[in-house]
Amino acid sequence: MLPHAYELPAALLLVLSGAIACFAGYRLFRLVLAIFGFLFGAWLASSMMGVTNTMGMLAAAIVGGLAGALILVFAYFVGIALVGAGLGALVAHVSWAQFGATDPPAVLVVLLAVLGAVGAMMLQRYVIIVGTAFGGAWTLLVGALALASDRPPARAATPGGDVFVLYPLTPAPGQRWLPIAWLALSIVGMAVQLGVTGKKPH
Repeated sequence: MLPHAYELPAALLLVLSGAIACFAGYRLFRLVLAIFGFLFGAWLASSMMGVTNTMGMLAAAIVGGLAGALILVFAYFVGIALVGAGLGALVAHVSWAQFGATDPPAVLVVLLAVLGAVGAMMLQRYVIIVGTAFGGAWTLLVGALALASDRPPARAATPGGDVFVLYPLTPAPGQRWLPIAWLALSIVGMAVQLGVTGKKPH
């Protein structure tokens, strides 16, 4: 959690990086990886520091952000495979829940995760477009809510104002429109990428 004086710049950074990811994520994928790696690394590192230690939080955020950016940029293909594996595991859980059972067999989860990873590597372009559109749209919305509500970005879109708990499908009271806006913005982002910014060069 950043000191109060840095909340407005952080919100503006979220809006800008979210827009880049949502509407040009495929074309600028390495930049998007660097930005989101920096954001995640900065959040993780700064959250380990005491809230009264402003300089320590800033130093940790910078170091953690740079480390996160480097890790994601160099883990380009691993990241794509992990996205596919995660989607495969999600499909296993959602489909198995239709039969009334709580957890699917581990073999099924592993099998679908492997298939998802392989599929993601084969369909990299579409996985990147969908992933960046949805991730960018959510980041943009969180930043915009923080700007509009004058609250820290991590609290602007969370139920009960809990810090660093960002659940797109369980919005805060009075923000029931948020998942719909997220889905609509994601679809627009995918359409822009598929039709304009993410086109393969001829």
